[in-house]
Amino acid sequence: MASNKGRAYFALLGYHFNPDDITRLLGIEPTSVNAAGAYSSLDKPVISSWELSTETLSGEVDVFALTDIIVKQLEPIKAKIVEVCKSHNLSPRLGVTLTLSIDKGESSPEVGFGARTIRFLADTGSFIEVENKLSERI
Repeated sequence: MASNKGRAYFALLGYHFNPDDITRLLGIEPTSVNAAGAYSSLDKPVISSWELSTETLSGEVDVFALTDIIVKQLEPIKAKIVEVCKSHNLSPRLGVTLTLSIDKGESSPEVGFGARTIRFLADTGSFIEVENKLSERI
């Protein structure tokens, strides 16, 4: 049977911005970007995104540790994150994506956030997203 899988990420989302500008302003290389919004018309806006993510881990997924990895990378540039969110009208969010095993013997990961992460979220005005999916049936 498939085991639990999970990853944590921090994303900046918004309309009509080029993620390369955000990379330059923050001075940190993202894991992925989507620049669709940079080239969309004003009558049909499309969202662009800038994302920094952990690897997807399998087995024993520790959400506290995954989010801490991301926060430790971003804490030194917290003020820059707040600045680019204001200047580019971006929505910051910390997310966790979990794929849960359907195996009865596998326990579900505990989902929570430590004090350091909560402080970072409050200081940057970030939203929290938690996405749960079930692994495919065999």
